[in-house]
Amino acid sequence: MQPWSAPLSGRFDEVVFESTVLKDNPLHDPYQRPLWIYLPPGYDQDPERRYPTVYMIQGLTGQLDMWRNRSPFRKNFPELTDELFAKKEAPPCIVVWVDCWTSYGGSQFVDSPGTGKYHTYLCDEIVPWIDAHYRTLAARDHRGIAGKSSGGYGAMITPMLRPDLWGGLATHAGDALFETCYLPDFRNSIRTIQDRYEGSYEKFWQSFRSRVAFTQSGDEGPMNDWCMAACYSADPDGTVRLPYDLETGALIPEVWERWLAWDPVRMAPKYAESLRSMKAIYIDAGNRDQYFLDLGAKAFYKTLKQLGVNDVYLELFDGTHSSIEYRYPISLKYLAERLTP
Repeated sequence: MQPWSAPLSGRFDEVVFESTVLKDNPLHDPYQRPLWIYLPPGYDQDPERRYPTVYMIQGLTGQLDMWRNRSPFRKNFPELTDELFAKKEAPPCIVVWVDCWTSYGGSQFVDSPGTGKYHTYLCDEIVPWIDAHYRTLAARDHRGIAGKSSGGYGAMITPMLRPDLWGGLATHAGDALFETCYLPDFRNSIRTIQDRYEGSYEKFWQSFRSRVAFTQSGDEGPMNDWCMAACYSADPDGTVRLPYDLETGALIPEVWERWLAWDPVRMAPKYAESLRSMKAIYIDAGNRDQYFLDLGAKAFYKTLKQLGVNDVYLELFDGTHSSIEYRYPISLKYLAERLTP
């Protein structure tokens, strides 16, 4: 294969969306956000045809233009998407790439006083705008959402919270079963904050923002813990509450329970009716995932089956959490087939 971009069979519209709900967000992050809309081959030739939509959301630290990053000897996901539809291996869809980055690394696609209203941004601003400006099949049975890692998390919870909008989901190694994916790393974060930053997250962020990001080992854990706390356990005034004591490492039960309330495995029974109404649920993870998100994938799948969810697919493949963009066309095909009339 050639190691550079080639002309696409479909096309991308790249716009800047000005959000109302992200204005005055607590982190003062940009409220003008890039938005990519992929239109499949044939979209411009048949002005009467309407299409299902699949929304793609990113993992922690993901910024929209990172979708075009390339691993050696591989096509990137936008290219793989175009190839999927150009070869007619799946029914054509409009694919929408949405940016929900924050200066803490991400938003988990929830509304939080610690980060901003990213759930509302996605559901109540982006979706209606896309339906108004493109020839979509503007009904929940023809709209899906997909992502990896924190994006996979967002893909799991967003349809639970808004079943009126979403008829299908695909999660690649999405954050789930929090006691296995988050809790074991708390101790490393605590040691890093104690040893390097005098027990102060404020000093961690001062250091992090004063240098090239991730130039010190151990940056990832504290950033992840703080970002998750900002999403799951911020007070109404925006104060971020960590789920552990920074001096001893002991869990703070009332804060940890706030995190667990956002665990997709624990959320599922509450939203069983919403999940049973989905036309498609795709779950996968690498069997050597560094964050043990394969366990979360299995736990989420098992819970869905116990709840009587019928159209749900699970695959554990040989791989890790890294460089799994080649898996995304598989779930895109799965969604496209089930969201197409």
